[in-house]
Amino acid sequence: MPGSRSRFILLALALVALFASLGDGRAEDAPLRIGVLNDQSGSTADVTGLGSVIAARLAIEDFGEKVLGRRIELLSADHQNKTDIAAAITRRWIDVENVSAIVDGGTSAAGLVIQDIVREKEKIAMFSGPATSDLTGKACSPLGFHWTYDTYALANTLPRAMAKSGVDTWFFITSNYAFGHALERDATTAIERLGGKVLGRVRHPLGTADFSSFLLQAQGSGAKIIGLANSGDDSLNTIKQADEFGIVKGGQRLGGLLLLINTVHGLGLKASQGIVIAEAFYWDHDDETRRFSKRFEAVARKKPNMIQAGVYSAVTHYLKSVQKAGSIAGPAVSDTMRSLPVNDFMSKDIKIRKDGRVMRDMHLFQVKSPSESTGPWDYYQYLSTVRGEDVFRPVAESECALLK
Repeated sequence: MPGSRSRFILLALALVALFASLGDGRAEDAPLRIGVLNDQSGSTADVTGLGSVIAARLAIEDFGEKVLGRRIELLSADHQNKTDIAAAITRRWIDVENVSAIVDGGTSAAGLVIQDIVREKEKIAMFSGPATSDLTGKACSPLGFHWTYDTYALANTLPRAMAKSGVDTWFFITSNYAFGHALERDATTAIERLGGKVLGRVRHPLGTADFSSFLLQAQGSGAKIIGLANSGDDSLNTIKQADEFGIVKGGQRLGGLLLLINTVHGLGLKASQGIVIAEAFYWDHDDETRRFSKRFEAVARKKPNMIQAGVYSAVTHYLKSVQKAGSIAGPAVSDTMRSLPVNDFMSKDIKIRKDGRVMRDMHLFQVKSPSESTGPWDYYQYLSTVRGEDVFRPVAESECALLK
């Protein structure tokens, strides 16, 4: 009996070891899940939305759809520009669906909520849509990355160009939420540092349809340029109604602090011609950007903007970092992401700062007139490039605790 008992114990231990190894194997084979979370039905859906999902899918396909022996799965969801929905989806994705990284973010308010949760859960967040520079300032995270642009860069690039041409008085029409506030704040700082003045400002709710009262105030201010600290449909409606009011014909200029190519496409060149804008990407920049944009357009039926191109860049760099780290653990991947230069069709040996800021260059463009355009989506005339080191908030000024 003692021998039988020993054999039974050994068999039991062997079975436990077998089941444990099978369990480990299942864990190793579990898919790596990436979630695209943004606005897919509201006022910013055209500039983020399903286009960001398509960009993420192209990045996964180009990587081979596997990493560390795991299938790569892509999830997407619409937070409807509501922070409570963004928070609920983020927590469910991480706690229930084992999502390891969240990309895009959509609006700034949603991005700040996502940042808080991924910091707590030790997952990765890569923001391409949100603009607020607070993501690498007071709200920074060792697991968060601000990928494509921010309010500080936009606010410094455009006022600098305008100051050189003698445009030194501004009036702001601003979205009344985190993004608009941050963009107006950072632009005001830049304008005043350059010797200019802000003569006034008005703030409007997200999704406003009628801008007539705001435009009348801007017109009455006498400012040389009306700065649009809004985006998406709000920018489109502002510019369309400004054209109806004859504001540009009256001698004032419009400055699109975050005016994307989707908005220009929706407006047409007659209404948007002459506007000077700053972007991190333009589809017709070189052969590489044209090749990616052709693939994107075949699926999306439109050209990509800088937010959507940034999603491709972020997902690609994340997967490279997972591969190099040999792990999907947030802290390990985060450290590797910061150590590797970013390289893809829109990024050439770009460094990531300690606070998570991707230090890419910003480009200045002027919207072409109808007679200058050679066809659909040929909308921008390249003006100049400003290095990332010159337009993003200097490290010494950051409030980020990671830098102390």
